[in-house]
Amino acid sequence: MRAEIISCGTELLLGQITDTNATYLSQSFAALGIDLYYVSQVGDNLGRIVETLQRAWQRSDLIVMTGGLGPTEDDLARESISALLGETMQIDPQLEEILRSRFANGMPERNLKQAALIPSARSLPNPIGTAPGWWVEKDAHIIVAMPGVPREMYLMWEEQAVPRLSAHTGGLIFTRILRVKGLGESSVEEQLDSLIHNSNPTVATYAKPDAVDVRITAKADTAQDAERLVAETEAQARQILGPHVFGVNKDTLESVVGLLLQGRRQTLGVMEAVTGGLLASLITNVPGSSKYFVGGIVAYSSDLAVQLGVPSEIRARHGAISEETARAMAHTARKVLNSDFGIGITGVAGPDKQEDKPVGSVYIVVEGPEGVVTGTGPGWRGSRSDNKRRAALSALDLLRRYLEGSITPT
Repeated sequence: MRAEIISCGTELLLGQITDTNATYLSQSFAALGIDLYYVSQVGDNLGRIVETLQRAWQRSDLIVMTGGLGPTEDDLARESISALLGETMQIDPQLEEILRSRFANGMPERNLKQAALIPSARSLPNPIGTAPGWWVEKDAHIIVAMPGVPREMYLMWEEQAVPRLSAHTGGLIFTRILRVKGLGESSVEEQLDSLIHNSNPTVATYAKPDAVDVRITAKADTAQDAERLVAETEAQARQILGPHVFGVNKDTLESVVGLLLQGRRQTLGVMEAVTGGLLASLITNVPGSSKYFVGGIVAYSSDLAVQLGVPSEIRARHGAISEETARAMAHTARKVLNSDFGIGITGVAGPDKQEDKPVGSVYIVVEGPEGVVTGTGPGWRGSRSDNKRRAALSALDLLRRYLEGSITPT
């Protein structure tokens, strides 16, 4: 299946936003075995969108559009598809009823066009927005039009479009994503070299802000066969990557740590300096985290850490940025917050250097009932915000490996 992506929006051409939707879809196409040949960006102009669609119609089997489904005059995706196919839009009563129910104080009439369809189009539900998508089939071509808002588009693509595409991609498709921490993308790909070159299932790696994702996708005549093929390759990948695999699909380090703590009926407290509260923020992103997260102390000043219980002689002997200080912070967090586990984290985010430590130097200690585990940041090169994020995620991963038993406390 030959495919192309059309991203609609003048803001893309002005450089006001980045086209992350096209990147996401490109990765998804590869996993689904769909051949992507073209990616286009076009402004909010009816003539130019129709012209772009006409070229796509001539050379591609599948056209995926994002953006242009809003209620304003410059949202022209529906009108452009209608013009391309020579079909007239009409308001669908069911869509209108659903749309009006979304507005507690009455729907602006300009939103009514979001309830329009052409004869060749079917609606793609949008549970988190007002703009339904379009699924259009005509003359052996498919057009999928989805909102430009990334979170709305991602959900619509995964839950509505991909299942419909299975019938057109030569079999049923099943995908599982392994989430990997502690290895870079090139290292993951190198270790999985024996699997990367398989044709079915396909295996591909993607660097994400919080992990490296390994996408395993199989195609088969039945869903059960596709899932079996994925399971077999997944087992091989897990054997190769070992404890670096921390979850699947939409798991995050903070959600996995939360489940592990809940399973053990244990609690966590943190004292953080270099991350400035980011670690606690990540932990509390998870619904129900109050069941296991007691609280966090942001001791950005070493004087405050001493006031809260970190021995001043440790700071004097080893400095505020050292493994010994992180160890004392973990112990203090556990003691002050009366939690089963304590995390202490200190370091240099950058760009200023302190105590002759290079930017990106981070010390992490987890103290728990079985003892202590330690971790360090290897002098990461990046911005202050990048290094803070890496440090917080590394702290979560260290705790995760402690809880899973893949590292031994001392």
